[in-house]
Amino acid sequence: MTVLTKVREPQAGSRTGSGAEPRRRRRFRPTPALLFLAPSFLILGVFVLWPILVSFWYSLHDWTIGADDQPFVGFGNYLKLTQDPKFWGALLHTIEITVFSVVGIVILGLALALALVRDGLGNRIIRSAFFFPTVVSLTSIGLVWRFLLDPDIGLAGALTSALGWGNIGFLQSPALALPTIVFVNVWKNAGFVMIILIAGLKGIPAERYEAARLDGAGSWALLRYITLPALRPTLLFATLIMTIQSFQLFDLVYVMTGGGPLFSTDTLVTMLFREGFVNFQTGYAAAISWALFLVIVVISALQLRIFRYNDVD
Repeated sequence: MTVLTKVREPQAGSRTGSGAEPRRRRRFRPTPALLFLAPSFLILGVFVLWPILVSFWYSLHDWTIGADDQPFVGFGNYLKLTQDPKFWGALLHTIEITVFSVVGIVILGLALALALVRDGLGNRIIRSAFFFPTVVSLTSIGLVWRFLLDPDIGLAGALTSALGWGNIGFLQSPALALPTIVFVNVWKNAGFVMIILIAGLKGIPAERYEAARLDGAGSWALLRYITLPALRPTLLFATLIMTIQSFQLFDLVYVMTGGGPLFSTDTLVTMLFREGFVNFQTGYAAAISWALFLVIVVISALQLRIFRYNDVD
């Protein structure tokens, strides 16, 4: 006797047979990397991103510390900036400090890097001497230079008197205070750029110089056609860092001159401090901070455009 068994055909989408696998809901499972980064993201959001958003909200209000009412004024604070002569003076001083400081820092740093690139004992000692001001705080450096440049008890006053020039008040003169701050800023940061450029010089293959010398290239030709083009990315990095640092320069100016004399060294950051923490005009100070941010973005974009670099260069 033959027993016939009916075989049930697998349906489409069934778990048995060769049909398609059943759809499973994908659940988000945090990876260990995200778990490790979560505290950093939390700190970044609370102490960086949130204050940025709040500062922009303040800039849209006539926000005064201690006032009962903080009226919404839209872009009134920004319009007020365009009509404030102190703002334009501070902006001009900030640009002057940045331009002269960055040019001086990069040129002096490049000269030091070219002179001290070899790893000798003497070069290492000299490198350390030039790099030492970099690790010292701007406040300490400002206090030291303020004492040195004092016309009555400072070393600079004694030297100028010995030379027959009299006691020159470098920080008390509206014409000399700003160049003095630029000089101190260059002195402090040249060693930092020197170290960066030395690292860039060591990354240039020696075969390029050997081939160029075989073709009869001199020192100037090596610098112009090999060293500087190869250092372009490093120079861009150093220029961007020093530009942002100079635009945000506050400690040195505040300690040495406080923005004076007669607002001759007043910068956007010192003006921001004065409006926000002395006059308690928080909304106006927030508008100044956003204006400074836009200036830094524009200048940085121009630098990236000028120093643009491709691998085929």
